[in-house]
Amino acid sequence: MMAEHQRIHPVHDVEAPHRPLVPGNSYKSDRVFPKRTFPAMHSKPPKRRSCCCRFLCWTLSILLILIVAIGITVGIIYLVFRPKLPKYSVDQLRISQFSVSDSNTLSATFNVAITATNPNKKIGIYYEGGSHISALYMDTQLCEGSLPKFYQGHRNTTVLDLSLTGEAQDASALMSRIQEQLQQTNNIPLDLKVNQPVRVKLGKLKLFKIKFRVRCKLLVDNLGANNDISISSSDCKFRFRL
Repeated sequence: MMAEHQRIHPVHDVEAPHRPLVPGNSYKSDRVFPKRTFPAMHSKPPKRRSCCCRFLCWTLSILLILIVAIGITVGIIYLVFRPKLPKYSVDQLRISQFSVSDSNTLSATFNVAITATNPNKKIGIYYEGGSHISALYMDTQLCEGSLPKFYQGHRNTTVLDLSLTGEAQDASALMSRIQEQLQQTNNIPLDLKVNQPVRVKLGKLKLFKIKFRVRCKLLVDNLGANNDISISSSDCKFRFRL
């Protein structure tokens, strides 16, 4: 009798506990994952003002405060004193010497009458030493002198009689230009330049020294010695410098 063939099937033990793939005492975080690397990020340190920047800010602030303070002070002074510029004019010119020597040198002596007017009600002017006045023809200095020291009070007009003396080289060429100018225009242009140190008095306060600069443009009919000289035009401009 032939042996019967039996098929054997695996039998599952229903009572055997189910074993998970991951041990029971393990967490998901214990699982092994491939590691990813990220570039390191370096945080920038907070910006700080340098000493130079702080010094610059302080300096600009102080300058701004000083400018505002000066502006306020100037405004108050202007409202209180109402300053006006002094006025100048050349009223008379006399020439006592205007001759050429054998050495081709021109010797000149001018006597000039200048009127200085202070129109201010509350401001006085101290005319200090160290002044200089010169007479020129076409940028060639003919003679020079100085102004006296004096105080000019409020709303005062002072007439100054000044003596100017000097010499100029190459007199023959200079005299030829003067004669040619006289024939063409019937007048001779002259310049008077004044540099005058002064101190301004505001009420009872005497301020620091400044410089007055006056330039007068004249037109005269001749430059003959001991002649009556007529001034047909006189224009004086004034400015000051600290």
